[in-house]
Amino acid sequence: MITQFSTTGIGSLPHSDPRAACRVVLDHAEIPFWPQLPALGFRELMIPMYSEGFPFVAFEGGDAVAVDPPEEDAFAFYTALESGDGFPVSRESSAGLYAFLDEIASRPRFATLKGHITGPLTYTLGISDRIKRPLYYDDEKRELALSLLKGKALWQVNLLKKYASEVIIFIDEPILSALGTSAYLGVSDEEAGRMLRETVDAVREAGGISGIHCCGKAHWPLVLASGVDILNFDAYDYGDSIRLYPEEVRRFINGGGRIAWGVVPTTDEAATATLENIGEKLRSVLDALLAMGISGETIANQSLITPSCGTGSLSVKDAERVFSLLKTLKAELARFLPDAVRGALKP
Repeated sequence: MITQFSTTGIGSLPHSDPRAACRVVLDHAEIPFWPQLPALGFRELMIPMYSEGFPFVAFEGGDAVAVDPPEEDAFAFYTALESGDGFPVSRESSAGLYAFLDEIASRPRFATLKGHITGPLTYTLGISDRIKRPLYYDDEKRELALSLLKGKALWQVNLLKKYASEVIIFIDEPILSALGTSAYLGVSDEEAGRMLRETVDAVREAGGISGIHCCGKAHWPLVLASGVDILNFDAYDYGDSIRLYPEEVRRFINGGGRIAWGVVPTTDEAATATLENIGEKLRSVLDALLAMGISGETIANQSLITPSCGTGSLSVKDAERVFSLLKTLKAELARFLPDAVRGALKP
């Protein structure tokens, strides 16, 4: 079960040894997650990993390219889509997932496990055709990609439910921090919101708990309106961004939504950040919620803590430091909380 200030991680780790990465996760995160391992190669990156089984994307010279596949390949995709079984991620594309399953198979059943998919906006805007037009702007391929990702979420929920009472799936959407800029003026809030809502709904319909992760700041009303269960963002560098939307944040929290505060930095500061300044960041964002009229008990019950993003771009040493800081923060949590929140902690 998700408890007060449960700890978990985002996705990537820099390790080339899958079992070593899994040990970091299992030793440091209260809600274990399977690790993506980009150091192992191109197929472990967030777009290639989730393109498996999708013939409308090819990889040429390291770039993802939107293509029109042979008829038989398209037919195979439509057949798989109609089966309703979802779309698997293979061992060849995710060594970390299968090492994780091997590690947990002999352990007692977990209360909660976490998986993740690339979000539909990041996916469709991160792939272009040969004339450099993002797949997002092809209506048919955009819908097919959305169906693919919903199928990847379904498959993961069904897989992880074998080992845990509840499963969280984070929808990783780093592109959210760039929507509204000149590069993405053609992306409407309405369409972005629809895609997020459908993905959130797919996770829920599969029996999972939905989360959206953005490693920067975003137009939070758009994200919160998706119906997501957990909002996760970089609260170390962008914690003040939630102060801009008190009504929407208050509605989200009071409606049962949770915030996973990404307060342990995964930027260059990962090597130098101290427990004290991380704790100050956490206290600051919780003070912001209190100022919105949200009770300390509600905040305590509906907060998680995480690194600010994945650690895949860090050194192994710095990534392991991030998770050590996360674990220590939880162990010493009480001294960093506002009084109203600390008073609501359960023994």
